[in-house]
Amino acid sequence: MNKVASISFLLVTSLLLNAAFCAEENTQLKKAFVDGTGEGWRAMTEDDFRNVNGYKGVEGKEDTWTWEDGVLHCTGRPTGVLASKKAYTNFEMVVEWMHKKNAGNSGVFIWTTPESLERLTGKPGLPKGIEVQVLDLGYGGKKKANWYTSHGDVFPVGVKMKPFPPLSPNGSRSFPSKNLSKGHGEWNHYYIRAINGEVRLWVNGEEVSGGNGCKPCTGYLCFESEGSPIDFKNIRIRELP
Repeated sequence: MNKVASISFLLVTSLLLNAAFCAEENTQLKKAFVDGTGEGWRAMTEDDFRNVNGYKGVEGKEDTWTWEDGVLHCTGRPTGVLASKKAYTNFEMVVEWMHKKNAGNSGVFIWTTPESLERLTGKPGLPKGIEVQVLDLGYGGKKKANWYTSHGDVFPVGVKMKPFPPLSPNGSRSFPSKNLSKGHGEWNHYYIRAINGEVRLWVNGEEVSGGNGCKPCTGYLCFESEGSPIDFKNIRIRELP
C-alpha cells in the first residue's frame, strides 16, 4: 500500500469508527420526560374528581374508583368515568398508567362535554369528548382489527377533531407514529398537551399522535373504566392561558 492509499485508508477508518461511536452514544441517551414538576404544575388528587356512573357505596358491589397512597385504582366495572370537578381549556397533563390484566381497555378523556356527563349520571356508558386511548398490547388477541392500535390513538367521541397522520383506515383516528407502549404489569407515561383546540400526546417520552380543530375545546377531564382493572398515578396538571 502506497503512502496516499495508506492515509486514505486511515481517514476512512477513523470516520467509520467515529460514526459508530456517535451512534452508540446516541442510543444511550436518556429520553426527556415531562414529569409535571416546575412552576405552575400541581398534583391532582381525590378532591379534584367526582364519581359519575361507577359503583360507590352500592351494596354488594366493589367501588369502581378508590385512592390509596396517591394511586387511583379502577376495577373496570361498570363501564363509566371518573370526572374532574372543574372544566379545563388550555393545559398540560401528565399521568402514568398500568393495566393489571392482559387485553385491558381504558382511556383519558379531555374536553368532555358537561351535557354528556349529565346524561350518564346513574347509568353505565361513556361521555363525549376527545379520547386519548389507554389500551393494553394484548387487546384483540392474535387477530387484531386494523382500526385501532395499542400505542396511543387519539380520536373524537361525539365531537369534532381533525386527526394528525398517520390515520386509521377510515380517517377518524390519529394513529401513533411509533409503538412505544409497554404491556400489562408495567407503568406507561403519558404527557398530554391541549391548547387552543389542538391536542398532542407523548408516550413514554416521545410525541406520537394528536389532532386539531377540536370542538368544543373546553370541558372536563375523565378517566375511563371499561371492563378491566387499571391503576393511574402521578396525575399532574398545569393550566395555561
